[in-house]
Amino acid sequence: MLSTMNPSYMPASCGATIGPRQTNRRGGPQPELALVIPTLCEAQNIRALLKQVCACLDPLGTSFEILVVDDDSHDRTGEIVASIAREDSRVRLLTRKGQRGLSGAILHGWEHTVAEILAAMDADLQHPPELLPAMFASILAGRDLVLASRYVKDGDLGSWSPARKLLSRIAAMATRPIQRAGLIARDPLSGFFMVRRECLGETQFQRSGFKLLLEILVRARIQSVEEIPLIFSRRSHGVSKANLKVAWDFVRLLAGLYAGRFELTDWSRPRRLIAWSLQRRQQNP
Repeated sequence: MLSTMNPSYMPASCGATIGPRQTNRRGGPQPELALVIPTLCEAQNIRALLKQVCACLDPLGTSFEILVVDDDSHDRTGEIVASIAREDSRVRLLTRKGQRGLSGAILHGWEHTVAEILAAMDADLQHPPELLPAMFASILAGRDLVLASRYVKDGDLGSWSPARKLLSRIAAMATRPIQRAGLIARDPLSGFFMVRRECLGETQFQRSGFKLLLEILVRARIQSVEEIPLIFSRRSHGVSKANLKVAWDFVRLLAGLYAGRFELTDWSRPRRLIAWSLQRRQQNP
C-alpha cells in the first residue's frame, strides 16, 4: 500500500488540480501525449527545439501535442511559437501574464490538454529530445512515471562546475527520506519527465518553484518509476533561470514535504524523523 501525506498539508500557492481526462473541446483526434515546454526568453532556442521534438515524436505513431507555456517573454519567443503553431496544429502557445515559475507553467499546460500521458521538458536544449521515444515506450510498458536521470549509469551532469555538481547531489540526497520505499528516484529534481494523468488524481500541486517532479514523487499515486540516463547538455543560447529565489523555493518545498510526510506541525519531533531516516537507510543501503 502506498504511504500517504498528511491530508492537512497544503503547499503554498496551491490550487493546480490536474484531474481526470476531459472531453476534447477543440475537435479532431484526442492527443495521447502532451508535452509542455515552459519558456521565458528562449527565442534563440525554441525553433530548433520544436523541430527536434517533432522529429522524435513523429515516428511513434501516436497523436501528440506540444504546449509552449510562455511567461510573457520580452524577446520574440511568443511570436516564433505562434508562427510555428499556424503551420503545425500540434504546436500550441499559452501565454501567462504576470506569473513566473516552472512548476506553475507546467501545471498550466497540463490543465489545457486532454491527453492521458503528460510530459515536461526545458526549452534550453539541455534536455535531448532523442530520449522522448524511450520515455514514451516505458509508459506504454506500464510505468507510471519515467524521468530522464543524471544520476543513473550512463547519465552525467555534463559541464557543470564541481561546486554545482556537489550542491545538486546534496539536494537530491536530501529528498530521500520523504520518498517512498521501493520508489526512490536518484534524480528527483529532474525537469524532464513523463507521467500518467490518472496517477495525479485530485492532488493539488504547488505552482511556485521549479521542482514539480519531487512533489509528484512524494504526493501523487505513483506505483512504478523508471529512470532513463540523461547526459545534461550545455546551454548554447540564453541565460539560466537558476538563482537564489529558485534555491529558496526548493527549501520551502522540501520543508513542506517533510512536514507533510511526517505529520509535523512544527519541528518539535526530530527524534522520530531521525529514527525513521536511519531505518530507511538500512532498508535502502
